[in-house]
Amino acid sequence: MRTAEPHPKDRLLATASRLFYAEGIHAVGVERLVSEAAVTRATFYRHFPTKDDLVAAYLAETSRRIRAAVDAARAGRPPREALAETMAVVGDATCGEDFRGCQFLNAAAEYPDPANRVRQVIEDHRQWFFGVLREQAAELGHPEPDHAARVLVLLRDGALHGGELDDAETVRTTLRRAVDDFLPA
Repeated sequence: MRTAEPHPKDRLLATASRLFYAEGIHAVGVERLVSEAAVTRATFYRHFPTKDDLVAAYLAETSRRIRAAVDAARAGRPPREALAETMAVVGDATCGEDFRGCQFLNAAAEYPDPANRVRQVIEDHRQWFFGVLREQAAELGHPEPDHAARVLVLLRDGALHGGELDDAETVRTTLRRAVDDFLPA
């Protein structure tokens, strides 16, 4: 039985995800996207009226995958373990093959205007992650859960940059220890 060919919109999104992450968003033009996704320009623009719409969809899909991984990591665990596993999702990401840093931080560097739709997707993802960490810090009885969440977001950002520049395994281990040091049992 023959496997169905992915929908053109899905091919565009998969191609964009691969190329944007590996090479940078502005470095990849629409012509290359349509060529590698094997679609026409008309198909591209039917699904994504602008390249920024495709970038926003790429980041939204990335966010969806991360949210699913965090939800799975937290599922059924007591608060301390849930927090450790949430941050482990970040640490584990740094050890992935072809890791190139955080998709959201990389995109933010290319889209400086906070009013841009792409930046709004980035902000939504960051607010979601902050909320997860704030909730977990509150469940652990931290006296300042907002502050705790902000510190953990900064640790996440640093780990995702360090994971590309430094030894990824060391970054992962350091991140886990930092969480334990910051929120001792």
